[in-house]
Amino acid sequence: MAKNISMIGFIGGIIVALLVGILPLGDIAPAGQRCLAISLLAVIWWATKVMHPGYTSVILLTLYVLLGVAPSNIVFGLWTTPIIYMIIGAYLIASAVNESGLGKRIAYSYIIKYVNSYRSIIVGMYVLGLLLSFIIPHPWPRSFLIMSVVGIIVKSAKIPVKDAVNIGLAVFAGSVPTSMVLLTGDATVNPVAVEMSGQAVSWLGWLWMMGLPGIAATILTLALQLMLYKPTAEVHVNKEEMRKLLADLGPLTGAEWRCILWIGLAIVLWATDSLHKIHCGWIALVVAMGLALPKVGGVLKPSSWRDVPIETAFFLTAALAIGRVGAVSGMNAWVASVLLPSAAPANAFLFALFVTCIALAIHMCLGSVMAVMGIAIPTLIQFGDSAGMNPLVPSLLVYIAIFIHYILPFHHMNILVGLGEKQGLYTDKDVIRFGVPLTAIVFILPLAVVVPWWKIIGLL
Repeated sequence: MAKNISMIGFIGGIIVALLVGILPLGDIAPAGQRCLAISLLAVIWWATKVMHPGYTSVILLTLYVLLGVAPSNIVFGLWTTPIIYMIIGAYLIASAVNESGLGKRIAYSYIIKYVNSYRSIIVGMYVLGLLLSFIIPHPWPRSFLIMSVVGIIVKSAKIPVKDAVNIGLAVFAGSVPTSMVLLTGDATVNPVAVEMSGQAVSWLGWLWMMGLPGIAATILTLALQLMLYKPTAEVHVNKEEMRKLLADLGPLTGAEWRCILWIGLAIVLWATDSLHKIHCGWIALVVAMGLALPKVGGVLKPSSWRDVPIETAFFLTAALAIGRVGAVSGMNAWVASVLLPSAAPANAFLFALFVTCIALAIHMCLGSVMAVMGIAIPTLIQFGDSAGMNPLVPSLLVYIAIFIHYILPFHHMNILVGLGEKQGLYTDKDVIRFGVPLTAIVFILPLAVVVPWWKIIGLL
């Protein structure tokens, strides 16, 4: 079945691209028409998994250049910004925290102190995810680190399989809203949402705008999971085994101390970036290099480079390029004029509702958060401009809507990477059962929390 869908997507994408590239589309510029054709080809291939997203991304980028849609410095523009180096630094920092053992020490210590029952385990998965987001700037390594501890809890407490599945789901489902709180909570997506708006936002600036919505999303998601998933048996956490595992780690090692010092420096510099004007990306990269230096670092090894996925970098480059190339070629303006009303609602609540609906509709079809951001954000920024909206407003509204939304695992990579009994223990059915009611939160959050908060702080 999957192979049939891929083949249909492969052929269908080519046919759609040829038709869009040849047929008259009104007043769209020739470069904009070519941009639309190539972008639709990539989007269809991404959605139907014709090949790995990284390969499709390289094809998209290459066609933009070869067909003269935009110059290479715009197409590959992400590589000229600190965003891409923040992503590289984030993966290396995550590798250092895992290699040093610091992450496990924090997880063991938290469980010994705060986890006693099934409910406290579920809550703990969300809290640990948020705490670790300060030192591990990517949700996947955070989640797999927590899962390594969950496996010990499940085994020692003899937790039933059904309850273990719920705990695994809590780890990966919790990584979604907790990643929204900090700019570095998901160094792959959050900075790109800002970059697409064309505005500059500091680390504290993001926390000021998104901290409350992120915490609210975390609480709402946690409450939903506690309401939907009840334990089938009483759970007794074996604290003695946790204490033994913590004791086996011994006192803080030199590598852990060096991790603490370098990451502590990163947090201080991230929090003060509005003062020293050094971008968070350069800070992440410098700290990662510090963790590799002899004597003062020594945590990262040559093999740590394998933890930096080049395919993800090209996928992000392509997702960002759709918006940038669409702007210079005229595609964004044409799409906005054809698909959207002539004027955006002046009422902030109606605008937020409209943007959320559009973003969700696209996300349901495409699945990829980055692909949807690349298509929806530039178009809705153009749309919001008629109502005098700060470009950050539509950009972050799209980000919020699709970042916390999923019904199927492919709708969110944080959920997809945990699928299966060898990862997060849960199945497609478990994700759907949780994702369907979760959609209500996607609408509650912007209307009940985001818009009122942004009005208070003056963003709206």
